[in-house]
Amino acid sequence: MVKEDLRIGVFVCDCGSNIAGFLDTEAVREFAGALSDVVISVRNNYTCSDPGQQEIQRTIFENRLNRIVVASCSPSSYEPIFRQCIHGAGLNPYLLEMANIREHCSWVTQDREAATWKAKDIVKVAVSRARWLYPQDEEQISVFDAALVIGGGVAGMQAALDLAEADHQVYLVEKKPSIGGIMAHLDKVFPDIECSI
Repeated sequence: MVKEDLRIGVFVCDCGSNIAGFLDTEAVREFAGALSDVVISVRNNYTCSDPGQQEIQRTIFENRLNRIVVASCSPSSYEPIFRQCIHGAGLNPYLLEMANIREHCSWVTQDREAATWKAKDIVKVAVSRARWLYPQDEEQISVFDAALVIGGGVAGMQAALDLAEADHQVYLVEKKPSIGGIMAHLDKVFPDIECSI
C-alpha cells in the first residue's frame, strides 16, 4: 500500500473575541504553519460562518489539501458543520480533526501567554492525529423492530408491556425459572399490606 503525501491545512478561528480575546491566534497560526506536513495555516474571524466555510473549501481546492484541522470551538457543536463543509469540497468527512481551543484553552486559562502556549500544544496534537486519519464510509444497517428486555422483575415486565402496547415485538429474558423478581418472593407489601402476587 502506497502512503499518500500528507497535505494538512490548519484553520485557526478567532471566534470573535471568545478565543482571540484570551490568546494570540496569529501566533498559533504561525506555529501551526511550521509543523511538519502542514501546507497552509489560515486565521479566520468566524470559521463556522458561511464565509469561513467557503474559505476552507477554497483553500482545500487551491492547495490540494487532504487533511483538515480546525482549531476553534467544541467539536460536539461544530464538528458536523465542518465535516459537511469539507465533504462539499470533495474530501471524505472523516479527514477532519478538531482542536478545541475555546473550551479547553481560552475560557479556562487566565494568563494570555500560557493560553497561547496551551493552544499551540492542542493544535500540535490535532495535527499529529490528523496524520493518522483515513477515509471512512458510513454504513447503512437495517433495524429489526424488536426489543430485548433482560430481567423479568416488576420493572422488566412493565417495560415489556409498554413496548408491546407500542406495537413492538418483545423478547423478555429471565434467568430464574419464574418471573416476578424479588416481588414474587414477598408475602405482603407496604403500604396496604396486600399480597405481593
